[in-house]
Amino acid sequence: MIKATRPIFYFFVGALLFFFSGCQKTKTKQNRNMLQTNQEEVKYRPKLHFTPTKNWMNDPNGLFYLNGTYHLYFQHHPDSNVWGPMHWGHATSTDLIHWKEHSIALAPDRLGTIFSGSAVVDHQNTSGLGSLENTPIIAIYTNHDAEAAEQGSTTFQTQSIAYSLDEGYTWEKYSNNPVIKNPGIQDFRDPKVIWMESQKKWVLILAAGQETQFYSSKNLIDWNFESRFGEGVGNHEGVWECPDLFPMQIKETGQIKWVHLVSINPGGPNGGSATQYFIGDFDGKTFTLDPEFKSRIDEKHAYWVDFGRDNYAGVTFANWKDPEGNPLFIGWMSNWQYAPQVPTTGWRSTMTLPRILELVQTNNGPLLRSSLAPDFKSITAKKGTVPEMLLEEKKTVIPPGEIDLSAAQITIHLKELAPTRYTFQLSNSNGETLSFGYDHQKKTFFIDRSASGETRFSPVFAAQQSLAPRFRDDSTLTLKMVLDKTSIELFMDEGETVMTEIFFPQAPYEKVVVSADQKTVTKISAAYIEFKPQQE
Repeated sequence: MIKATRPIFYFFVGALLFFFSGCQKTKTKQNRNMLQTNQEEVKYRPKLHFTPTKNWMNDPNGLFYLNGTYHLYFQHHPDSNVWGPMHWGHATSTDLIHWKEHSIALAPDRLGTIFSGSAVVDHQNTSGLGSLENTPIIAIYTNHDAEAAEQGSTTFQTQSIAYSLDEGYTWEKYSNNPVIKNPGIQDFRDPKVIWMESQKKWVLILAAGQETQFYSSKNLIDWNFESRFGEGVGNHEGVWECPDLFPMQIKETGQIKWVHLVSINPGGPNGGSATQYFIGDFDGKTFTLDPEFKSRIDEKHAYWVDFGRDNYAGVTFANWKDPEGNPLFIGWMSNWQYAPQVPTTGWRSTMTLPRILELVQTNNGPLLRSSLAPDFKSITAKKGTVPEMLLEEKKTVIPPGEIDLSAAQITIHLKELAPTRYTFQLSNSNGETLSFGYDHQKKTFFIDRSASGETRFSPVFAAQQSLAPRFRDDSTLTLKMVLDKTSIELFMDEGETVMTEIFFPQAPYEKVVVSADQKTVTKISAAYIEFKPQQE
C-alpha cells in the first residue's frame, strides 16, 4: 500500500508546485504590468490635455457647449488600446483644462459601429424630439457596418441620429435610423451639422471619398442633397474626412467669409494625416471658393490648420462663439502613421488644447489664425521673464531648475533677425533633445524630434524634420509654446503658423537653449509660466 501511494503523493506534490509556480509567474507579470502602467502615468500622462482614462481614442466628436459646460465626445474603443469597434466616449469640462470622463454615450447597434459625427443644441425643437421647455441635443453620426464592408458592399456607411433630453449625458437612438442612406460611396461619413440662421434651416456637411457633400433639413431628420465640393481643389493624396463649415468675419475688414475644414489621410504637409482649409462663400446650398483664395491655391495646398504632424480630425463646438463670432476648435493629437504604436499601453492618444480660430487679413490674403482658448490663471504656479539680451550664437533661456517644463508656457521674442537658422532646444539629463526653430533665410519653421526620447516604435515617427512656411517677412518673431510632458504646441506670429507634435522622453526636459548658426546681433527676450493643474 505504501509503494502504491508514492506515485500519487509525488503527483500531488508536483501539481502543487506547478500551481504555486504558475501563481508566482502570474503575480510577477501583474506586478510588471502595474509597474509599467505607473511609469507611463508619471512619464507620459499629460497634465493639461484630455486623455481617456484607459484604452483607445481618436477623433473628437459631437462637440457642444451648454449652460457653462463643454461636452467632448470622441471615437473610443473601450476594450482595447488599439482601434476597434468604435463607440462614442464622453467627457465634460467647465474650464477646458480639467475634464471629467463619463460612461459610454453611444455604443454599436444593428446598423454598425459608431463612427465620427457632430451634435447640435436644437433650441427651437425643430426635430420634435424634445420640447421648448426641455431642449433636445441631437447627435448625428455615421453607422459603419463592418460585416457588410467585408462582404464587398459599397453602402456600409449610413448617417443616423440620437437625441438627449438631459443635456448630453444619456442618449436615445432615433427609431427610424438611418436618416441618410448611402448612394453607393465607399467612404461616406463624418456628418457635421450647423444651423443657418438666415435661412432657418440645418446644413449638413459630409465627407464622401475625396469631396464633401452638402445637405439641408428643417427638422434634422429629413435631409435633401444640395451640392458637392472638392473636385480639382486642395490636397487629394488621401481620403477626405471630418469636414466643418462656419462663417467668420475678417478681423481687419469686417467682411464675412465661410471657412471649410477638411481633414485628409494621408496627404498632410509633413506626412500622414492633417487638416486643410478653404475660404469662400456659402449660399445655403453651394460652397464657392473666394476668388482671391482660389488664385493663390496650388497643387500641394498650403492652407493647413496646423503644419505639425499631430493635429487631425479637428472640428468646432456647436452653440459657442466668442464676442467676435469666432469658433472654438479641438483636434486629435496624433497621426495615423504611428498612432497605434505609440509607447503607452494603458491609454492611447490625447486631444489638443482647445483653440479659438479667427480669420485675419495678411499680405498673402485672408489666413486662419489660432490662439489658445483656456484661461490658465487658476493653474498658474509661477511666472517670470527673461530680460532682453544679445543672442550672438548661443544662450540659455530657461536654465535647469527654473521651472518645471513638463507643464509650461514660454513666449520668446526675437528682434533683428539675421539670414540664418535659429534653433531652440529642450534637453534633459539623459541627453535627449527636442529641437525646433526658424530658418530666416528660407522663411521656414521646423521641428526635429529625432533625439527626443523613445522613437523606435515607428520607422516614420522621427525619420525627418517637420517644416512649415512663414507668411510674414519681418525682422522680428514671436514664438509661443505650450509644453505638456509629451507634446509641444507652437504658435508663431500670433498663431498664423501653428505646429503641434508629440514625443516621448525618458526623463523630463529641464532647460531651453537657443542658438544661431552664425554670430548675430539678434536680441532675445522671454516670458514663462509654470502650470500646476489640480487633478480631477
